Amino acid sequence: MEVLMRTMFQSLGKNHSMNKLAKKYGLRMGAARFVAGDSTESAIQTSKELNNSGKVVTLDHLGEFVFTEEEARLSTAMCIQTLEAIAESGVQSNLSLKMTSLGLDISKELCMENMRRILHMARMNNIFVRIDMEDYLHCQISLDMYKELRKEFDNIGIVIQAYLYRTEQDMNDLHQYQANLRLVKGAYKESPEVSFPEKKDVDENYKKIIKMHLLNGHYTAVASHDEEMIQYTKRLVRENGISNDQFEFQMLYGICVELQDRLVKEGYKVRVYVPYGIDWFGYFMRRLAERPANVWFVLKNFGK
Repeated sequence: MEVLMRTMFQSLGKNHSMNKLAKKYGLRMGAARFVAGDSTESAIQTSKELNNSGKVVTLDHLGEFVFTEEEARLSTAMCIQTLEAIAESGVQSNLSLKMTSLGLDISKELCMENMRRILHMARMNNIFVRIDMEDYLHCQISLDMYKELRKEFDNIGIVIQAYLYRTEQDMNDLHQYQANLRLVKGAYKESPEVSFPEKKDVDENYKKIIKMHLLNGHYTAVASHDEEMIQYTKRLVRENGISNDQFEFQMLYGICVELQDRLVKEGYKVRVYVPYGIDWFGYFMRRLAERPANVWFVLKNFGK
């Protein structure tokens, strides 16, 4: 049943008609638990509250299904507006973005132009920008573009997904770039031809790449709500004398808040991924696919 629910939510997240309907009716169905409102102001207010609780933030203006140059430039403008709001408010926040929202599926040139605009603005304000990794079809071009941009900017990082077979080789390729990486298990539905079908294999690969990146001396964001992975990271850094300044734990807004608070009290850096905007449906469906237990929360809060 859990597998069927996960598949259903992943499919819904890619449905254009449902996405349009969600935009029309706003943050219903319990989505407000996971999405910090539909405006930059609401995202900044949420960031202030998280900062006050000892956590840092990465803001993501949600955007999917971008098919025109105009939509890509609008999404770019929203990223720049977010950077300006971060700088003006003084909140401790990075910026996360998806390159498909900046026109990657239209043309690489358009997306690179938009990325450079964002990165220039971010560098002027000393803000770090993280490229979110998307599905397998976008993996190679995302890495290629990251490598090209990394030669020009030092305030850029990317995400690596443990469930892909190619991941260890990608990590080796990124070593020369001293890449600041967010390491995740992976949230997209992929073919067993390109990804580990069994959770135990994903978990083992996740531990492997955490160890690889930390022992290579590069900054590592361990993005997981899995306490086994968090405990593994704690042991690894303790046994190898790795400074807390070399890594952080990252979690999603609205998920495992008690665990986030506990890690802060233990002296670890915790960054909360805070999405916002009207284009929230695809993100929300992926969160339900990852944790079907959240469905009960949604049913209780439907329409609120």
